[in-house]
Amino acid sequence: MRSQTFEVNTGSTERVHDITRRCEEFARACGGDGLLHVFVPHATAGVAVLELGSGSDDDLLAQLRELLPADDRWRHAHGSRGHGRSHVMPALIPPYATIPVIDGRLALGTWQSVAIVDLNIDNPERRVRLSFLSN
Repeated sequence: MRSQTFEVNTGSTERVHDITRRCEEFARACGGDGLLHVFVPHATAGVAVLELGSGSDDDLLAQLRELLPADDRWRHAHGSRGHGRSHVMPALIPPYATIPVIDGRLALGTWQSVAIVDLNIDNPERRVRLSFLSN
C-alpha cells in the first residue's frame, strides 16, 4: 500500500473544498489498477463524491444548515455557536471515501469530484490521507 498526506486550509466559512486534482495526481503516480482511499482524520470533517461548481456544493451546505443548525441546541458546546453540529456531521458525510482506479485514473463519473466537507469554522487546517491499494 502506498500512502501520502497533504494539508488543506478550508478557510473561516462552511465549505466544500475540491481535492480531486490531488487525488488524480496521486493515483497517476501510483499507476495501475486498485482502490484509492481518501480519509480525513478529523472529528468534524467529511469526504464527499459529488458534482461541484453547478450549485450542488451550495445545495449540500444549505441542506446541512437545515439539518444541523448553528444554534445552541448542541450538548457538545465549545468554540463558535453551534460547533456541536460539526461533530455530528461525519455521521451523515463520513470522513472517508473509496474510489476505483483503473490504469492510474480515477474511475469517477463524468461530473463527479472528490471534496472535503467542513462546517467547522474554528479549525480550518485539515490533513488528508490518500492510500492506494493495488491489485
